[in-house]
Amino acid sequence: MPLALAAAAASAVPITPVTPESLTETLAGVSELERRWVKGLGFKAEPGASALVPAPAGGLGRVLVGWNPKEPVWALGGLPETLPQGQYALDARVAPDAATRMALGWALGAYAFTRYKAPSRPPAELVWPAKADRAEAERLARAIHLARDLINTPAEEMGPAELALAAEQLAAEQSARCTVLVGDELLKSNYPMIHAVGRGSARAPRLIDLTWGDPKAPKLTLVGKGVCFDSGGLDLKTSQGMRMMKKDMGGAATVLGLASAIMDAGLPVRLRALIPAVENFVSATSFRPLDVIRTRKGLTVEIGNTDAEGRLILCDALAEADSEQPALIIDMATLTGAARVALGPDLPALFANDDVAAAALLEAGNAESDPLWRLPLWKPYRKLIDSKVADLNNVSESGFAGAVIAALYLQEFVSPTTPWVHIDTYAWNQTSRPGRPEGGEALGLRAIYAAVRKRFGS
Repeated sequence: MPLALAAAAASAVPITPVTPESLTETLAGVSELERRWVKGLGFKAEPGASALVPAPAGGLGRVLVGWNPKEPVWALGGLPETLPQGQYALDARVAPDAATRMALGWALGAYAFTRYKAPSRPPAELVWPAKADRAEAERLARAIHLARDLINTPAEEMGPAELALAAEQLAAEQSARCTVLVGDELLKSNYPMIHAVGRGSARAPRLIDLTWGDPKAPKLTLVGKGVCFDSGGLDLKTSQGMRMMKKDMGGAATVLGLASAIMDAGLPVRLRALIPAVENFVSATSFRPLDVIRTRKGLTVEIGNTDAEGRLILCDALAEADSEQPALIIDMATLTGAARVALGPDLPALFANDDVAAAALLEAGNAESDPLWRLPLWKPYRKLIDSKVADLNNVSESGFAGAVIAALYLQEFVSPTTPWVHIDTYAWNQTSRPGRPEGGEALGLRAIYAAVRKRFGS
């Protein structure tokens, strides 16, 4: 996927970012004809709005774009697909950090999913802004493009094997190690929950295990939910509920994109990414309601609902992650509709057993215009997943606080002394906005990357 960023060109059309407050001053420096043109367009410099101003001799002379200086990453994100083809350059002095974010936003706005349909036209190109950190913008753009491509790909061509192949390709690019346990190997290696959830599909379940970095460095472990398609199992979803389930591996895709950025930046961590990859299908071998299954940790789980499968595969991966006592575990999952009801599609829910880690991620989310919102691990609700025949149930019968219940279930598989963060994400843009086209999205990736970089150093 091209990033639509180019080297300097003398013929590049200038782009001037303006705010409602700076518009008058900006127009004072242009010709009377240009001022009249902009006034005639009714351009008020609202963030995301743009005005194409003709040159006196004909053709496009300049572009004015409204922006919010507090969110520079989205300042130019709507332009690559809306401006005429050609090259453009910032006609304003902005701080290096803002220039980097603007270039990243342009690259994110240039994204298109082209696996099955060629784009109608190439995106417009932005000349690299002066003092922008090109390496940083490119690595984050590539990471997010990777996650978007994985999420947008239909399940027919993005099953457990294909997701594992994507991880193996990434590992090869970054000189990392990637091992994959397949099918009955999961039972032999004591990952019974991942096997149970995935055994109903003809496409065997897998555990993807990617490691990179100095073994002596602080251990950072990422865990991503890789349900490549979720029918609901024997507790079958409705057709409408099943329609978007190709994106149920959005947590895994975001983890792979995040891992890509961390490795490319050479952050001083020993990175591990664990991705249980399955399809939750209906067949003669599907796991059943009220089955009791023993987990990797040894806890037994009564299956209250086969459609609450994400937490089941994650619990085995989290138990393995916890066994190394890493400095930090972060899991990402498209886990509950309840989180979307509470926070909508744009705000991933964050749960944590560590206030310092939670605060760092929330702060980074605000700074990066990639927000997260913390919800509580409310202990009194833990009794709602008690079982009469097993150590716990995978669901509550109450119907309340679904996102909290899911997080409390996962918490059972992480030691209280291991800093752990759980992020319940939607991994999808409902509609297109500047820099955020409709479709798969790596929500939280930039926030986590920034927090990890700050915590572990660069």
